[in-house]
Amino acid sequence: MAEHQAATTPPPPARLLPVAVLLWLAGVYLRIPVLVAPPLAPFISEELALTQALTGALTTLPILMLAIGSMPGSLAIARIGPRNTLALAMVIMVIGSAGRGLVPDTFTLMLASAIMGLGVAMMQPALPALLPRWLEPHHLALGSAIYMNGMLMGEFIGAGITLPVLMPLLDDSWRATLLAWSLPALLVAAALYLPRRDRAKPVGKVSWLPDWSNPLTLKIGLLLGLSGSMFFGLNAYMGNLLEQQGQFDKLSEALFWFNLAQVFASLTMLKMARAWVGRRSAIIVAATLSILGILGAITFTGWWFIASATLMSLTAGILLILLVAVPPLVTTSRETGRLSAGTFLVGYTLAFSIPMLGGLIADWTGDARHAVLTIIAYSLLALPLAFTLDLKRKKDQPES
Repeated sequence: MAEHQAATTPPPPARLLPVAVLLWLAGVYLRIPVLVAPPLAPFISEELALTQALTGALTTLPILMLAIGSMPGSLAIARIGPRNTLALAMVIMVIGSAGRGLVPDTFTLMLASAIMGLGVAMMQPALPALLPRWLEPHHLALGSAIYMNGMLMGEFIGAGITLPVLMPLLDDSWRATLLAWSLPALLVAAALYLPRRDRAKPVGKVSWLPDWSNPLTLKIGLLLGLSGSMFFGLNAYMGNLLEQQGQFDKLSEALFWFNLAQVFASLTMLKMARAWVGRRSAIIVAATLSILGILGAITFTGWWFIASATLMSLTAGILLILLVAVPPLVTTSRETGRLSAGTFLVGYTLAFSIPMLGGLIADWTGDARHAVLTIIAYSLLALPLAFTLDLKRKKDQPES
């Protein structure tokens, strides 16, 4: 009963506001450096004479690094703590992201993109690992929703503001635009040291490798792969699907609503985080609706296609937040970074590889729908895992 009362205690806004702002800004930089690349890609490609594959790699290479870089992030959390890891990761991200605006050739562009992706990947497990140190237990769900709101807003901001607003202010220079998006993150990294000290005491050496004996590592990771492969996959193949339907002229509207749905997902979770986070039923419903939405996208045409794709984006965004919020709720503060890193390793590996496999199958058959059907097939295989999640909370062990 006491635990239930604590869970329903409203957060004191004045005390949480500085932490909330920092979490939100850090969340924004989980996506802006990655998703600023697609709108700038034509300009970068023209100046550096990139092939189509290399142009696509501006976006896909950082996504691959989100999987590879999760383990260095976990190692850093175990050795220097989550706040230092987050600050270090943001500096690495800035070096790579801003470096893209200074590169002279293709090789250094790809190298800078990989460095940027590594920094973002290290940020991912650091944020959930930081929550138990900055927030009371009954504020963890809200904290997860805040930085994930920043992340999903970052997707929309990076894709929506770059070309119509920021680039014209910078003399239409893609190099200056990358610098303008990247350098303010250094201020956020410095500001991480302004809030109160960590609530958790240092605990000495902790393990950083994924705990494969913990069933949540694979289960959450595989479900993250469901969410990520659907979002990134449909984003990648939407143009091909509409072209095959003879409705390529609807691509701009479809992408607008598809990406705007992520904003509504994050706003929904800000409101509903305390009620939905940690509930298996919420994960099941979000995953099921995501699959129904992507099924509609390959079944319907015209505005029904757009509505189905938008439903999928909305519910996949909600599912992402529900899953990322699990580790700080169900494990001890010293194990949160390790569990988060393991789930990101699995999830983003699948978010990269499943759409890639689907694209190869579509190339072989000549039917763009087969790329999406591959993603649906994986999602249907992963969905039953949602019914087996054990989301019981574990309390921190007392310090010796």
